[in-house]
Amino acid sequence: MLGAGEVVSYGDVAAVAGRPRAARAVGRMLARSGADLPWWRVVYSDGRLSPANRGEQSALLRAEGVLVHDGRVVDAPVGRFARR
Repeated sequence: MLGAGEVVSYGDVAAVAGRPRAARAVGRMLARSGADLPWWRVVYSDGRLSPANRGEQSALLRAEGVLVHDGRVVDAPVGRFARR
């Protein structure tokens, strides 16, 4: 499970699940999961947020100390986008 402030890509999740080419399937699964899974901590490989929930995702990430600019993660405390 991803902790607060940890941001990874859909492809990262797919790779850990043993299906490195299933990034889109991860996105579909997270879209249906509701609040049961920390969907807001998963973004596109270039840091872009989900277009469907960009405002909510941005607010949730910022509350965890993630720097978001123009709909893209630019820095995070933990994970793929950690620059600190």
